[in-house]
Amino acid sequence: MQKILFSILFIFAFAFALPVQASEEDSGHEESSEEFDPTEAIFEHILDAHEWHIVTIGEKHISLPLPVILFDEGQLHLFSSAKFHHGHESYNGYFIAQEGDNEGKIVRINEAGEEFAPLDFSITKNVAALFFSIFLLLIIFIPIARKYKKRGNQSPRDFQAFIEPVIQFVIDDIAKPNIGEKRYMRYTPYLLTVFFFIFINNLMGLVPFFPFGANLTGNIAVTMVLAVFTLIIVNFSGNKGYWRHVFAAPGVPLWLLPIMIPVEIIGILSKPFALMVRLFANITAGHIIVLSLVSLIFIFKSLLISPAAIFFVLFMDVLELLVAALQAYIFTLLTALFIGLAVQEAEHH
Repeated sequence: MQKILFSILFIFAFAFALPVQASEEDSGHEESSEEFDPTEAIFEHILDAHEWHIVTIGEKHISLPLPVILFDEGQLHLFSSAKFHHGHESYNGYFIAQEGDNEGKIVRINEAGEEFAPLDFSITKNVAALFFSIFLLLIIFIPIARKYKKRGNQSPRDFQAFIEPVIQFVIDDIAKPNIGEKRYMRYTPYLLTVFFFIFINNLMGLVPFFPFGANLTGNIAVTMVLAVFTLIIVNFSGNKGYWRHVFAAPGVPLWLLPIMIPVEIIGILSKPFALMVRLFANITAGHIIVLSLVSLIFIFKSLLISPAAIFFVLFMDVLELLVAALQAYIFTLLTALFIGLAVQEAEHH
């Protein structure tokens, strides 16, 4: 299995190797901007895109074109984002909007003369980074799972010995105390998956060069999906006591229930919403601060500001390493806590 995963990863990388070279050749004639725009540089990193910018050398912008998949008026359109020439040209009537409500999206002009955005299933930068992180997680944990299956309870070796303390930490300090001894094993696979997925992608976002650097956990769509999974698991796991507390809270007068029931339902929805926003905001804010400090060097165009900027960037990077682990821990801990509240038995049991 490990060899198969390495082969798939190699094919995935090789499939885009030639488009990268073509992008470099075609972009040599582009003019560089006269003034450095920090806002554009920052948003280029934290926002999603239809191509993966790798490096800029002089006036050459080397990037990885990604597949564009559009469904428009019952037809499927497949082509490479290289056809847009870094968003400066259109292809078959489609182009990347540079402003307005559809900024950054692929649109076309409809019969009414307005911008129309078709259904977009494209492999964007964040999607490509998601695939890469999935392959990375599989490559790490499938061999470890095999060693557990083969060696049983024997002492861990090699990389297994490095990962096992983290696994035990999630089980002993997150799952067991919050869910309970009887039920924690049922939810441990999900908690481990969430923890390592968030942690690995947080770390990948801190590495500034390809194939890392994507702001995946700082994308609201990704954190929303994680929060929705937690919402579904918590509420499908809820026992009678959990739902009785929502729709017939003990000790609450009957006349107050029409007010308390909407409040409880809002509470059910607000918990995963808080998980979504907390992870998104913390990761995105960290990236913006680091990039803003780096931008100071190019804004002032002075070597005098460079040592101070580099010092603060290194300090923030070290702090972001802590935040990467802390946010994975908080998301997993609160998920386990919500599950525990949904499955706990009444005290008289």
